[in-house]
Amino acid sequence: MRLAPEEARRRFALAPVARLATVTPEGRPHLVPMTFALEGDTIYSIVDAKPKDAVALARLRSIEANPLVSLLTDDYTDDWDRLWWARADGQARVVEHGADRERAIELLRAKYAQYADPSLPFGAATVVAVERWVGWAAGSTLAVR
Repeated sequence: MRLAPEEARRRFALAPVARLATVTPEGRPHLVPMTFALEGDTIYSIVDAKPKDAVALARLRSIEANPLVSLLTDDYTDDWDRLWWARADGQARVVEHGADRERAIELLRAKYAQYADPSLPFGAATVVAVERWVGWAAGSTLAVR
């Protein structure tokens, strides 16, 4: 069944990870998992200290070229009566400094124990203004596991 936008947003907020879909400057799709924090209709993420293949991340270049993004969370289980997914569509921007980057760090530290160390270095933040929440759940699934 289709989820009401409020229910899609609620389920999205509780998920531990999202997948960020962007389009590269060359027009190719690009998809990556990411940690995130949600406040209102704004999704925050940040480049953290985990090893990366490159300093200039493809997702950041893609957002700068085309700010339209989708983010997806889901819950898969062998009990298909409990399946659900929630998607956020919106406009993203890359933030190198300032209040939005600091808010991203604050929210992510509150959500993830791995970010609690105050000496942990952070890079640019991604801030997504969500324009649409959509989702689906199997049957009459109402509770998030």
